[in-house]
Amino acid sequence: MVISENLSGYIKAFVPDLSDKLEQIEIFGHDNRVPIIKKDAQSVLSFALNISNPKKVLEVGTAIGFSSLLMCEICNTIENIDTLEKDENRIIIARENIEKCGRTDTIKVYEGDADVLLKQFAQQGRRYDFVFLDAAKAQYLEYLKSINKLIKPGGILLTDNVLQEGSVCASKFSVTRRDRTIHIRMREYIDYIMKREMYSSVIIPVGDGMILSVRKGNNNE
Repeated sequence: MVISENLSGYIKAFVPDLSDKLEQIEIFGHDNRVPIIKKDAQSVLSFALNISNPKKVLEVGTAIGFSSLLMCEICNTIENIDTLEKDENRIIIARENIEKCGRTDTIKVYEGDADVLLKQFAQQGRRYDFVFLDAAKAQYLEYLKSINKLIKPGGILLTDNVLQEGSVCASKFSVTRRDRTIHIRMREYIDYIMKREMYSSVIIPVGDGMILSVRKGNNNE
């Protein structure tokens, strides 16, 4: 928890209610310990979508399809979402959820390693108005190398889970050894994107921390 429970609860009170189907998917995720976007972070996702009105969306980290379905529910300008996931069991559940919600024409789930798929998409010349990055945290910086080529000028990149429950600001020696690699790499990612000239970025301390970035310049960088 990056902010206090009381403040988090206050923010959550202003998050719009989910549809019945999405609420059931959210409950399933919590009950089965599937990482899905936190309630207070949903408001940031909603804000980012509503100020950008994207048509083409890329999501890195499908899980059980909750965020993709939420984005469709929030924003009616979305024409298609390409979402990436490598866990076979989660893909099965995600596709079932997408079908139940009647979004198979809008959401396409790609199975495989995100780094490989992102490089393939870049080679194919795909371009997106909005990118939601919510996958393996230790790989964020590697993913970003391809995302830089995929996101259109003026497009938005929203990165989730960047503050590591507040531990990201601590010394690496205060983090358990098994979490040290993620800790180091997340700090590298934050440092890179906050200082990169091609993005204008802000850190938002809700959920487990998010970075909202606007892509500047052109796609030749």
